[in-house]
Amino acid sequence: MRIFLTALALTLTLAACAQPGSRAQPEAASGRSDARPPAVAERQMVVAAHPLAAQAGREILRAGGSAIDAAIATQLVLGLVEPQSSGIGGGAFLLRYDGASESVTAFDGRETAPMAAGETLFLNADGTPMGFWEAVVGGRSVGVPGTLAMLEKAHERHGKLPWARLFQPAIELARNGFDVTPRLHALIARDRFLKTYGPARDYFYTDAGEPLPVGHLLKNPDYARTLETIAREGAQAFYRGAIARDIVATVREAKGNPGLLSLRDFARYEAKVRPALCRPYRDTTVCGHPPPTSGGATSLQILGILENFDLPSTQPMGVEPVHLLAEASRLAFADRNRFLADSDFVDVPLERLLSDAYLQRRAGLIERDSSLGTAEPGFQRDLASMPDQPGGRSTSHYAIVDADGNAVSATASVEQAFGSRLMVRGFVLNNQLTDFSFVPERDGRPVANRVQPGKRPRSSMAPTIVKDAAGDFRLAVGSPGGSRIIGYTTLRVLAVLDWGLDAQAAVELPNVVNRNGPTTLEAGTSAEALAGPLRARGHTVEIEAMTSGLHAIERRDGRLYGGADPRREGIALGD
Repeated sequence: MRIFLTALALTLTLAACAQPGSRAQPEAASGRSDARPPAVAERQMVVAAHPLAAQAGREILRAGGSAIDAAIATQLVLGLVEPQSSGIGGGAFLLRYDGASESVTAFDGRETAPMAAGETLFLNADGTPMGFWEAVVGGRSVGVPGTLAMLEKAHERHGKLPWARLFQPAIELARNGFDVTPRLHALIARDRFLKTYGPARDYFYTDAGEPLPVGHLLKNPDYARTLETIAREGAQAFYRGAIARDIVATVREAKGNPGLLSLRDFARYEAKVRPALCRPYRDTTVCGHPPPTSGGATSLQILGILENFDLPSTQPMGVEPVHLLAEASRLAFADRNRFLADSDFVDVPLERLLSDAYLQRRAGLIERDSSLGTAEPGFQRDLASMPDQPGGRSTSHYAIVDADGNAVSATASVEQAFGSRLMVRGFVLNNQLTDFSFVPERDGRPVANRVQPGKRPRSSMAPTIVKDAAGDFRLAVGSPGGSRIIGYTTLRVLAVLDWGLDAQAAVELPNVVNRNGPTTLEAGTSAEALAGPLRARGHTVEIEAMTSGLHAIERRDGRLYGGADPRREGIALGD
């Protein structure tokens, strides 16, 4: 049956999409839908970046599935209908709140570097770093995908429905087809590199070489066959056997930029279960994902600094709280850029970074009427800060609450829009290895996030779960956006907890981000009015399009309230 998204197409107004330049751009803006009230549900809810993915998740919940079951169905459909952002060829981080024990667990499905990769992976013969796009497009940038292994591990622990049942919505959509949305069309149209390799060129463009038009019925029988195999045989079918062989061959034979992945790399991949990073914030507990993502630790640092200020008494998005948020972000990002990396390879001083005494001391550096400028890390170590380099922002976040009170907050990615531009068996392969530092050392000191065999590149993904004073679920939130994810997500935690906004109102706020540099305000929003007052306080201000993809579920007064970012095509559905 053909799936139409007429209402969605009518609410989105396409924006002009410039070609990407020498630096990586955010996943392009493709319009903004009108403001909407929060979705409300009594028992269960799914919020995801595409209506068909949210429908798949809700179908599983209605069949008696758990939040993890619904997450699997949602992710598999996202990989089909939103291939530029996430999929089984990429990686993911997932937090799960257990409604019975009130505990939060972190599942790590981050990609890993090939065992043959070393510190010179992204260096030219003369020792200089490669150009960003030169590194991205092709096989060199592809890490071992972790999404499927992570989802299977979570399902083994917390699934209720059979594994194969969760694949059916995506398999049916792949076989029967789905309509190309305005956003997918716009991203295909603007991409300079998607025609580099035949499978992606053949899939995303017409025979005349034009981007698939809005409303085109797009079928993906290759993806359907891949999912059928994995549904029948489990994730091992992806990591061993014909699928793994095809991925490795595609990567190693990528013309002009081959990669180093091997069958051994696939066979040794392991998704990891880690303790969530949790820290009090006022009368709640905020939990984030630990390294190799920097998102959880950095967001908790920002909140820990801001807890020393009376934000609840401030006007939402006024110059005072925005100034304080920007300054706290500077301090946290200074530490992030020096210390955060894969904790299985690097000694990350999390206990010190998140301690009350340390964060109070960092808060004491903030002046209410003037900016710090560029902040320095809070202590010294024999590590160099990672140099600035472009990073991917093509990611997707979904939030789910099931009828038993369990919750999922998950962020998944292929890094750049359409990842490495390599496709195999109906899905896109990531370019996550370019999240590593291209240079391994500076001034004779190692960079924590340098390339090492088997290492997971540092991420900024920040799936977040908040518990109230009694330990009950309060909020699940997260976003795409590269290193801006941290700012996008942290602002929404503040909006709900300190300003009392509902989930939808929170995600609709203008975006404001500081990454220990300029304070960036979202173009075309009321945030632009803050530029003058912030400059008066010493901020360097930039105004840019900031295409977040925030999705949130909030519980208040015994009901669930969903928020879907109007900057993308997401929707909240509940019962």
